[in-house]
Amino acid sequence: MHGTLDPAGATDGSALERALRGAVSGEVLTSRFDRGRYATDASIYQIFPRAVVLPRNPEEVAAVLAVAAAEDVPVILRGGGTSQNGQPIGDGIVVDCTRHLDRVLAYDAQAGTVTVEPGTVLERLNARLKADGWFFPVEPSTASRCTIGGMAGNNSCGARSLRYGKMVDNVLGLDGLLADGTAFRLSSQAVSGIEDLSRRMLALARDERDEILRMFPQVQRRVGGYNLDALLGAHPNLAHLLVGSEGTLAATTAVTLKLARLPAHRVMGVCHFPSFRAAMETVTALVALGPAAVELVDNNVLVLGADIPLFRATLADITRGQPDCLLLVEFAGEEASALAADLRRLDACMADHGFPDAVVEVREPARQRTIWEMREACLNIMMSMRGDAKPVSFIEDCAVPLEHLADYTDAVTACFARHGTTGTWYAHASVGCLHVRPILDLKRAGGVATMRAIAEETAELVRRFKGSYSGEHGDGISRSEFVAPMFGPRLARAFEAVKDAFDPGNRLNPGKIVRPLRMDDRSLMRFSDGYRIAAPEPALDWSDWGGLGGAVEMCNNNGTCRTLAGGAMCPSYRVTRAEEHLTRGRANTLRLALSGQLGPDALTAPETKRALDLCVSCKACRRECPTGVDMARMKIEVLHHYHARHGRSLGERVLAHLPAYAGAAAALAPLLNLRDRVPALARLSERVLGLSAARPLPRWRRPWREAGEIAHPGDVAGDGRDLVLFGDTFNRAFERETLEAADRVLRAAGYRLHRVAAAGGARPLCCGRTYLATGDTDRARAEARRSRDALLPFVRAGARIVGLEPACLLTFRDEVAALLPGEETRALAEAALLFEEVLAADLARGRVALPLAPQGGRVAHLHGHCHQKAFGAMGAVEAVLRAVPDLDVRVIESGCCGMAGAFGYRADTQQVSRAMAELALFPALRAAGPADLVVADGTSCRHQIRDGLGREAVHVAQVLAAALEPARDGVARDAA
Repeated sequence: MHGTLDPAGATDGSALERALRGAVSGEVLTSRFDRGRYATDASIYQIFPRAVVLPRNPEEVAAVLAVAAAEDVPVILRGGGTSQNGQPIGDGIVVDCTRHLDRVLAYDAQAGTVTVEPGTVLERLNARLKADGWFFPVEPSTASRCTIGGMAGNNSCGARSLRYGKMVDNVLGLDGLLADGTAFRLSSQAVSGIEDLSRRMLALARDERDEILRMFPQVQRRVGGYNLDALLGAHPNLAHLLVGSEGTLAATTAVTLKLARLPAHRVMGVCHFPSFRAAMETVTALVALGPAAVELVDNNVLVLGADIPLFRATLADITRGQPDCLLLVEFAGEEASALAADLRRLDACMADHGFPDAVVEVREPARQRTIWEMREACLNIMMSMRGDAKPVSFIEDCAVPLEHLADYTDAVTACFARHGTTGTWYAHASVGCLHVRPILDLKRAGGVATMRAIAEETAELVRRFKGSYSGEHGDGISRSEFVAPMFGPRLARAFEAVKDAFDPGNRLNPGKIVRPLRMDDRSLMRFSDGYRIAAPEPALDWSDWGGLGGAVEMCNNNGTCRTLAGGAMCPSYRVTRAEEHLTRGRANTLRLALSGQLGPDALTAPETKRALDLCVSCKACRRECPTGVDMARMKIEVLHHYHARHGRSLGERVLAHLPAYAGAAAALAPLLNLRDRVPALARLSERVLGLSAARPLPRWRRPWREAGEIAHPGDVAGDGRDLVLFGDTFNRAFERETLEAADRVLRAAGYRLHRVAAAGGARPLCCGRTYLATGDTDRARAEARRSRDALLPFVRAGARIVGLEPACLLTFRDEVAALLPGEETRALAEAALLFEEVLAADLARGRVALPLAPQGGRVAHLHGHCHQKAFGAMGAVEAVLRAVPDLDVRVIESGCCGMAGAFGYRADTQQVSRAMAELALFPALRAAGPADLVVADGTSCRHQIRDGLGREAVHVAQVLAAALEPARDGVARDAA
């Protein structure tokens, strides 16, 4: 079965499952939920596997092959699952190499070679090699999550292939297993284990030499079919035949790579063009300058990227005026002066072609990194289009000789127009390989028929222009049908002979390259015939996404969330390395549940909730996912429906209602605080409430009492100095000194603070965050409405709302709009600002000033709250801290601290919580000096640091309050 509503598989207790569990110690996954998460890659296809295995070593891969042979089941090797043509999916056993098979087996820093297991992530490998001045130069845009095994399987290329070539040019050797378990080793020096098979392959290449020379496209970017041309040289390396074979010939267990020296310097020229045709006509001249890369950024990316927070500033930095498209031209080398000359030649070349003053020079490495990050996200930026019609991957990497590039792109554009659509373009202009995607709605049969017609017409164009139909992304399901037409019947038979020699039982990834599946078979597609979203009545407003289903479908499986370093997404995956705990895995779970493919009532099934249990609602995906998947908001929606069906536990209810009883609980502080002093009480709270006995709880204290009388909107002067200090429940009840410090700082800066209360009630205002955390959207909505109604008159009078706790204050900018859509909520959202945002903006404008004393060079280590990062507020807190004279501010490059509200206190998640902190935050703080400040604006972050390291962290307001006066009892100095 493929994209069916009730896929068959190795259900619990089946013969296949029993055999696999008996053969391997690694995980064996057989539930529909698990298999559904492995049914897709970044393509349009979906095929449920029968089982998923995560082997711990090559011996267990061999054991899986033996079980597959005995049960007559196919085997599909899988890396990061980021392929765009359906390579790592199939109706068989999927072998996920990423969890355990990721070791570096050998490294020669003198010779510049390294041998790694197939699950090794490229970016992590390069981070290790960097210290010795090496890197592996084949760098696809998915470098942060793609694996070496997957790159070898696809014959990957990357932006700098003009200089460094493809994967096949950089693989020295390969170890693997045939379908029957035969182990082998291939390199340019030796063949071990399959000598007879190797002789037959060399003979086949000799026999087909003339046809290979006649029919193989003479372009650098050619990865279709099998690399028989690699066997024609004087000293052929049989490993190169397996590169690009997409797991159809053997199971790779190790790859030996040739490394390259890191260039000392890189520079970039961003070339502006008034039209796409003009850019294409200029590429040949730019390549003649000898750059390392020439990459296209088309108008779609410029327009869509401007709406994505992560890339807005980068595009504003590199664009001048209103260009139609850009070419990013990179030069690399050892001498900075030579690269400066290269930029001058680039500028002159552009002027000679009629584009004077059309180059923005980028010399700074940090600026170049942000530009490359934007370029690497081009595909996903374009996939951020909302609605059912999306840019579809199936002809996206055809490559043609540079002299034909402009005519080819014109012809493809005309083809799109004939079929009533347009396309998006980006990528490797330097080698004539442009990623083009027509915009189609594949939920309709008519959209699939159009896809087929465009594929056939484009294949004919590629033949006419003497190009390659598969330029770098491989054949997979999308293009395997076109291997025979592109290479001719004789080579098609030769490719079948290769397959039959290596895999006579057709057990390894069948249906790819030879004897292909049909690329337009809707039963193989994610949106198969009969696909329907049946979402329940939503608790939140999803209208911007076209409904909850549209929001879930924004995930195109690109796998950016699999990144293991840098950024903050996805913290639970970084700890568990499980697809279930990945933003992509969760989105697939929700899509399959909403479309009925996981059985009835799957949205509220325990398996769905389990997939969300380790989501800490950090909102990193909201900012860092290029397609804007907001899993934190989806979790609220799912929990709403789950608890409506199953109810809430006592512990969940106690935590949710915290704002309602916090004031009264303060009177019982001595009694409540006994919990952490009497072990029996801690154990009781774990049994009754689920709160870990191993974790101390925040200490109840006398709560913050705001000074002054209740204000009236008429008290607002409207000159920009009127603020309402929003006292969130956490700081109010447990850490009142933060609010006291903020009050002191804001008054010292000259602001007028207005005390606001809800009509007819003494209970403080609340954002509803604790209710949202348990999916109690009804009570969250009531809290949001109560606060909005109290604050809005002051907002309309010209006051701003300022808060300290990012998770609470930013709720007004995010979830409240989904609870209470409308103009009034938008007005409140625009006026709701973090403490540091208000100060940073007003200090920069000169609206206010703070008398801050020098700090004597004291070091302050800044850890950002996840929501500060997600809403782009880290620049503000850095700016405010840097306004303190002689304070050495150092930003900790860390993701989520792991506490995340109640997450770190729960007995079932506190160990994962601590593991998240150990990824980056705790190691950085252990290296900090004992007298250094630790600054963390999140209440949860401060508690995690205190509990885990015994070190006090302070809010930025406390740092500023201490700096207002050089007194010995400054708040921040004492706290540290």
